[in-house]
Amino acid sequence: MTVEADQVLVEARLVAGALDCPVCPGLLCPWGWARPRGVHGVVGVVRPRRARCVGCLVTHVLLPVTVLLRRAYAVEVIGVALWARAAGRGHRSIGQMLGAPAATVRGWLRVMAGRLEATRLYLLQVARRSGVDLAVPAALGCRWRDLLAALGAATAAVTGRFGTVGVVGPVTGWQVAVACSAGRLLAPGWPPAVRVPRATRVASDVSGG
Repeated sequence: MTVEADQVLVEARLVAGALDCPVCPGLLCPWGWARPRGVHGVVGVVRPRRARCVGCLVTHVLLPVTVLLRRAYAVEVIGVALWARAAGRGHRSIGQMLGAPAATVRGWLRVMAGRLEATRLYLLQVARRSGVDLAVPAALGCRWRDLLAALGAATAAVTGRFGTVGVVGPVTGWQVAVACSAGRLLAPGWPPAVRVPRATRVASDVSGG
């Protein structure tokens, strides 16, 4: 479950019973801590809070919006790699630019390459469901750039409705991506299948009138 990057605020909301369970109508309560870890691009050690629903009893790790599930690099760092790939750079030069192993960057790019269209459609759905009237981005002739255009549309829609500044500063497109995917942007099984509207069949007029 994705939450604010400000752990003090998250703790206050959790103790006050102000965090809803994403599974049922119940509320979350404190339930220990996840394993502390260092994340490249994030200052200090990240130690996500654990919470448990008082209704369904399911436990959740409260992942800050600055990181992705099971990734040792901040989402903004990974985002730079995806932007560079859209600009035509390869994984080795991107790794040198970021100071990250080329194999690690190659892994990010391979995962995203396998879900470019599905992620683009998911982000366009986010933009549409925000309630803000925005035009669908035109095709750019490159699936990577089309993905980034969809992310831009989703970011404009979300910030247009909820504001451009969050708890820790300006809301970025990659924070929107983390929030939309619940931290699973590069995780197996994401994004969920996007339902494409289908035309409604109209019965033929047998009377000829």
